[in-house]
Amino acid sequence: MEEGTSNSPGNCKLTCDYDVLQWDSREGCEVRQILDRIADKWSLLVIALLEKRTLRFSELRRNIDGISKRMLTTTVRHLERDGIIERTVYPTVPPKVEYALTPLGCSLLMTVQALVDWTETHQANIIEARMRYDARALEDGDL
Repeated sequence: MEEGTSNSPGNCKLTCDYDVLQWDSREGCEVRQILDRIADKWSLLVIALLEKRTLRFSELRRNIDGISKRMLTTTVRHLERDGIIERTVYPTVPPKVEYALTPLGCSLLMTVQALVDWTETHQANIIEARMRYDARALEDGDL
């Protein structure tokens, strides 16, 4: 066991009845790849925005502060490939393209909302922890 590592069990009250390493970084691990895709910051925002209604590409881009056109294009392509969103192209000039959640994407909404709710509930605790950590690191010369 690594020095400084405790033998005692974790302090969480939940018990895991699954292999916690099932989403490890093994090459080709599908679970890991899917988690990486749906949990990145841009994908979560796209999914959350599409919860309410179908949006055009330009509407998505306007609503996601800081995302580049290229990054949004990559994000929606990956989400479409994974079956989370669907892309509809209308034969107009210029072409009108809309994005909507698929039933699979809709099934993610409760999970995404739970993550957002947890973050909102605990953001003050996290800010306090960061301040304690930064103060300690500053004292130790780590910052």
